[in-house]
Amino acid sequence: MKDSYHYLLFDLDGTLTESAPGILNSVRYTLAHYQIPEESVLPLERFIGPPLMESFMNFLGLPEEEAKRAVYIYREYFAEKGIFENAPYEGISEVLQRLVSAGLTLGVATSKPEHFARRILEHYDLEQYFQVICGALDEGPNGTKPAVMRRAIWEMEEKFSASKDKMIMIGDREHDIFGAKETGIASMGVLYGYGDREELEKAGADLICETVWDMCGNLLGDNS
Repeated sequence: MKDSYHYLLFDLDGTLTESAPGILNSVRYTLAHYQIPEESVLPLERFIGPPLMESFMNFLGLPEEEAKRAVYIYREYFAEKGIFENAPYEGISEVLQRLVSAGLTLGVATSKPEHFARRILEHYDLEQYFQVICGALDEGPNGTKPAVMRRAIWEMEEKFSASKDKMIMIGDREHDIFGAKETGIASMGVLYGYGDREELEKAGADLICETVWDMCGNLLGDNS
């Protein structure tokens, strides 16, 4: 694997950090504003991964303009409290250090707004491992997973003369796999996050790993 992929793009939520508490509490805050019973939209875990506007339209049935307002309401809570109601997965710092020490170039491509992503990575001292950090720039076309990944790929190409056949996207949800396919790079699904094997297999992940260490071993080519 080490000989195949030198440029690694990581999702954030469910791949680097266990972010469910902050996201779910922010969703609950939004539901309370709209007086929507939580029981009517379970499981709330569906909101982890997809762009927020898409989730509010699909899961709450909100029209586009109201979904934009719902995102604003969600972020009232998230910006103050939810942003740090999460933690890096156990072992992730050590894994990132091993990957960097092996000479691999790491980046982040997340649907979370970029300024939030950078704050989270800095808060947990993870930003040091990444040469590229890209997140959503708005709630429109620039906020989709493929759009974020295209920017990350472009930065990898510009900064490091990277080629797509040496890149791989690592994430826990189907959106990560679909984004990889749309942008023409390989994909690795991880099962320690919020997606399951069926979701990742159906999306067409090139590789699926059970744990943080399994992911590391595959990328370094030393898993036995």
